Amino acid sequence: MARAADYVPVADLDDLRERGQAVVSQDGQAIALFHHDGEVYAVDNRCPHMGFPLTRGTVEDGVLTCHWHHARFELEEGDTFDIWADDVQTFPTEVRGGEVYLDPDPEPDVPPATHWRNRLADGLQENLSLVMAKAVLGLDEEGEGFHTPIETAVNFGTKYRDTGWGRGLTTLGCMANLHADVGGRDRRRAMFMGVREVADECAGEPPRFQQYGFENREVSKERLKRWFRENCEVRDSNGAERVLLTAIANRPEEDVAEILFAAATDHLYMNASHTLDFINTAFETLDHVGYDDHADAVLASVVPQLTGATRLEEQSSWRNPIDIAELVFDAHDRLGDLVAAGEGRRWERPDGFVETLMGEDPEAILDALTGAIREGATREELADAVARAATRRVVYFATNNEFGDWDTVHHTFTYANAVHRATRRTDAVELYRGCFDGAMSVYLDRFLNSPRAPVPSPGESDTTRDPSEIREDLLGCFDQQGEVNRAGRLVHEHFDASGDPEDLKRTLGRGLLREDADFHTLQNLEAGFRRFEAVEEDEARRMALVAPARYMAAHFPTRREAEQTFSIATRLHRGERLHEVE
Repeated sequence: MARAADYVPVADLDDLRERGQAVVSQDGQAIALFHHDGEVYAVDNRCPHMGFPLTRGTVEDGVLTCHWHHARFELEEGDTFDIWADDVQTFPTEVRGGEVYLDPDPEPDVPPATHWRNRLADGLQENLSLVMAKAVLGLDEEGEGFHTPIETAVNFGTKYRDTGWGRGLTTLGCMANLHADVGGRDRRRAMFMGVREVADECAGEPPRFQQYGFENREVSKERLKRWFRENCEVRDSNGAERVLLTAIANRPEEDVAEILFAAATDHLYMNASHTLDFINTAFETLDHVGYDDHADAVLASVVPQLTGATRLEEQSSWRNPIDIAELVFDAHDRLGDLVAAGEGRRWERPDGFVETLMGEDPEAILDALTGAIREGATREELADAVARAATRRVVYFATNNEFGDWDTVHHTFTYANAVHRATRRTDAVELYRGCFDGAMSVYLDRFLNSPRAPVPSPGESDTTRDPSEIREDLLGCFDQQGEVNRAGRLVHEHFDASGDPEDLKRTLGRGLLREDADFHTLQNLEAGFRRFEAVEEDEARRMALVAPARYMAAHFPTRREAEQTFSIATRLHRGERLHEVE
C-alpha cells in the first residue's frame, strides 16, 4: 500500500462528481478519473488495446467500456473482460477534505517481465497477433527478447498440436537462427513472426499427449536404434515415441541424433524433404532453448514426421522413366563396403564435381558420390558438395517455368542444407544416404534450369556505386513483382563493390521480415545464410545469397498485414496516439 506522502492532489471532488470524469496529468502520463456509484476511480487514460482515450468511453455498473473497439474493464482493479485488450493500469485514490488524491506511481501487481510473459502465453493461446507483438516488444525491453519468446512458443507448440512438429515450430527455429543476422528492430520482427506462426498452426488443433519412456535404463544405442526404426517402418507412432523418449533419457545427444537421422533416411526424401529438414530444425531449436530441459517434448513431437511420412520411392517420379529409387537403394546396400574402403583416406573435391552432380545421368551422379566415399569423403564434405549443387538450382532457376516450380528447387535446397547441418551434429553413416537423396533431387530438378538463368561473373558489375545504394535498390526490387534476375544481379554488384556481406544479409533480412512471407520463403533465406557461413570461396558465398534474393524477389511484395500489426504495436509501445490524424 502506498504511503500518504506518495499521494498527490489532482482534482476537486465536487467538480469531478458534477462532470463524472476528468483527465489529469502526472509526470507526463494522462490519467482518467471517474466518479461512479459514490466512489472515485483512476485509470490510465490510454486504452491498453490501441491507446484510445478511455474518458471518451462510458461507465455503467462498474464496467468501463472503450468506444473504439468496445474493450471492457472492471473499473476498480482494471481487469479486462476481453483477453485481446489487456488489463488497464489503475491508480489508488483517496478523498481528503474535498480533494481527490492519487498515487501516480503504484507498485505493479506483477513485475513487467512476468506480465509480458503472461501476455505472450495469452496471445499464443488465443492466436492474437497484436497481443503477441506487444509481448515481444515488452519482453525485449525487459532483456528477455530472445530466449523467452522462443521457449514459450516451443512449450506451447509441442503441447497444443496433436500432429506434432510442423511448419509453425520450424518457422520459429528458423527465426531463432536468423536472429543474430538481422538488425535490431528486425530481431523483434523475427521473434514476432516465429511465435505468430506457432499460434496460427496450433489454432483449433487438439492438444498432444506425450508418451513416456521405458523403465529399462540399460538398453544399448544399437538396440534402441533398431527398435525405433522398426516402429517407424510400420508407422507405429506410439511405439516409436516410447523408444525415442527412452533414448533421450539414457543416451547422449549425439546418439539420439544418430537414431533420428538414421530413421529419416531409411526411405527416400521423406515428405518431399520436410522430414529430415524438420528434425534438423528441431535440434537447432534445442540449441537455443536447452537440450536437457526440452529434448523430450521437442524431439518426441517430430515422430509423426517419420511415421506418417510420404516415402518418395512410392512416387512415379522416382521410379519412371528411370528407376532412381532402385539405384539409390543399391548404393545403400554398398555403403558399408564404401566407407570401409575410404577409412583413413583424405578426399579433396575435384574440379567440376559439383557440375557432375548437376548432370543428366543419375548413374554417373551416384558413381561420383560412391566413388568419393570410397576415396575417403566425409559425410560433411559430401553433403557440402550436394548443397552447393542444390544452391545452384535456385540461382539458375529459369523464370519461364511455372511459379509453383520455385518450391521444387527450394525443397532440394533446404533438404541438402539440412543434411549438411546434420553432419555437424552426428557422424551417423546413414547421412551418406541423405547425400544420395539430395543429389537425386538435384537431378530431378534439372529441367527447371533449362535454360539457366543468366548469372554475372565476378567483377562484371559496375563498381562505382556505393554499396548502400545497391542495398536500397535491392529492397526496391522487393517492392515490385518479377524483379528476380535484377535481384540476383544486385547481390553480385554488392560483392563486386566490396560491400560488407553482413550489411547485405541485414538488408535481405529487412526485406523478408517486413513481408507476409510464406513458410518456404522464410526457410529459403535462413538456408541461404547457413550456406554462406559454410563456404569460404567468393563465388560460393555469392551463390548462397543470390539464391534467396532471387527466391524472395519472385514471392514479393505481399500485403504486409503482419508488418501493419507490428507497426501498431511499436507505435503503442512508444506512446503514440493512433486515433489522431496522421
